[in-house]
Amino acid sequence: MGSQATDNTSTTNQPYKQTFNLGRFARAHGAQLGILGVFLGLWLIFIILAPDTFLSSRIYFAFMSTIPFFAIMAIPLTMVVIAGEMDLSFPSIMGMGMVAFSFMYAATGSIASVSTRVFLAVLAALVAGTLIGWLNGVIIVKFGIPSLVATIGTQFFWRGAVLVLTEGKNYSLGYIKETFLYPALVGKIGGYLPMQMIWLIIVTILGWVLLNRHKFGAHIYLIGDNVQSAQLMGVNTGRVRIQAFMLIGLISAFAGALYSFHIAYFWPSLGDGYLLNTLASVFLGGTSVFGGTGTIFGTFLGAFIIGAIEAATVAVGLTGFWTQLIYGLIIVLSVIMHTYLRKRVE
Repeated sequence: MGSQATDNTSTTNQPYKQTFNLGRFARAHGAQLGILGVFLGLWLIFIILAPDTFLSSRIYFAFMSTIPFFAIMAIPLTMVVIAGEMDLSFPSIMGMGMVAFSFMYAATGSIASVSTRVFLAVLAALVAGTLIGWLNGVIIVKFGIPSLVATIGTQFFWRGAVLVLTEGKNYSLGYIKETFLYPALVGKIGGYLPMQMIWLIIVTILGWVLLNRHKFGAHIYLIGDNVQSAQLMGVNTGRVRIQAFMLIGLISAFAGALYSFHIAYFWPSLGDGYLLNTLASVFLGGTSVFGGTGTIFGTFLGAFIIGAIEAATVAVGLTGFWTQLIYGLIIVLSVIMHTYLRKRVE
């Protein structure tokens, strides 16, 4: 009888145990579940308002070809914002990375094959982006300049450097199509799936692991929540912040190379149109402008919402001018929401 009673008790309590675990999961991942709900709800609205567009496979292949160029940069920018900082210079870093690419390719003209030269040029672009990110971090951390102000300045500085070094000229990159890096970076798997989408998934997974399964990510959250507490806990807050800026510099240069490979051309204005898209992706994804809160998954979904807005506005009969209005509205509403929630917690 005792054994039977025990079995009955165990069986009776099992559903409650499962319910508790589900509730705990919902509380732990509330922000991510919330943005997922927004994503699914908006997509349903898009389908209802423009079924011919959003029930066609062509629009999704188009999204996978274009959205990754700014979504890739939104991943490391999420970490910077979680740390309570801001970087507005990444569009210019895209251009400077390709300046380093062009100079390295030209400098190795007589000593290597085209494939080797392109490979070295891509490495030069990534190194240049990382160094610019390091310089941003040093200016902010060592001189105590607010990151918003500092990166507004470096945005103009590096864009000016791009124009001066290139003399405003465009460069054809047709030669990259002869190399192994072209299909590896922007080719299509099976003739349909763009490689830039694969790179976005890779960067997203690595960003998630770095933010959630590495001490760097833990330090990012600590700094964004309370920098003084992080210092008392022994975190080298200056070094972590500089590393965050180096990371976005690296990925921005990589995004610049991806886009330039995609069109096989380098324009000195490279990156100019990606500032609002990238920022809106981060804030729509649930990252607080005040720091301490944010998720990589939310940013990933936010990027696809932002990428779909332009197609949706045109598909329902509105002009493309509505797109920037909606981007700005998303950023403003996000800041208002996070301000309200912050005051409620305090």
